[in-house]
Amino acid sequence: MAITPIPAYAHAGTHAFVPTEWSNELLTQFDPLLVWASPLVVNTDYEGDITAQGDRMVVNGLIRPNVGKYNDVAGMTIEDLKTVEQYVDITEADYVAFYVRDIEKVQVAGALAAPASLESIRALAASTDAFVGTTIAASATGLPQVDVSGQADSRDKGEALLEAIFDMMEKLDTGKVPDGRYVVVGPRAKRYLLRAPDIANAAALGEGGATAIGVVAALAGFTVLSTTAMPAGVDILAGHRAFTTFASQFTSFREQPVEKFRRNQIDALHLYGARVLSFPGGKQPTTPAAAVQGSEGLVKAAVKWTA
Repeated sequence: MAITPIPAYAHAGTHAFVPTEWSNELLTQFDPLLVWASPLVVNTDYEGDITAQGDRMVVNGLIRPNVGKYNDVAGMTIEDLKTVEQYVDITEADYVAFYVRDIEKVQVAGALAAPASLESIRALAASTDAFVGTTIAASATGLPQVDVSGQADSRDKGEALLEAIFDMMEKLDTGKVPDGRYVVVGPRAKRYLLRAPDIANAAALGEGGATAIGVVAALAGFTVLSTTAMPAGVDILAGHRAFTTFASQFTSFREQPVEKFRRNQIDALHLYGARVLSFPGGKQPTTPAAAVQGSEGLVKAAVKWTA
């Protein structure tokens, strides 16, 4: 997209602005900052076409069919497949905006690598992650509080937290939640978990070297992640990405000259929403707009740190 009107100081052929390049560069820096909204924790199966805040996507979830016992006398009873309608609303709209001087001369990466731009991208990611984490936690099944207040040794605290994660594993196993699960912990829980021998040496029960790629560990069927954006009252949350859908869209960057100044404004909107979905055979929402409560695919717990 060219600057309109073309500034008097621009040279012919140098006034092209390609918004797609800016969008791609922003996403390159934005996506790795996400935890709750990352592909490890959520799916984007129903993203669709998002154009504005207030958009709504309709998801038709399957309710598990009944299993009957066949015999040649009674034959089979045929039932209609039942579905449940669920809404994924695009409720959030965050924006990013920059002033750029002599826009046709600015390199794409250089402009977005400026300190102010990077901080804006980090702020956008933090806002998104906080929203998605809160959405997931609101639908998760609460487990008893984990009490580590009586443990004086850091390794004992870590073992107690690890035992709580194994309790979550058992709960998800009981709910027949598929493999490929995650567990997210806050910084304080991460500190003590890393003192637990099984986490410090994840090769014993999981994937060795997982800490090299920024994940705390891959252990006992869980990918263990950490974030500062833990929902209030939650220190550990485990689940599976199939139970939460996330829809996100950065609108195309637009540019326009700023009156009185030799600079241009560039801005874009980040539109997004998230929802915990029902699972076949699991908890169902009471209405299409209502969130699932007590999801069998998501479990959470708080930690008592001090006596």
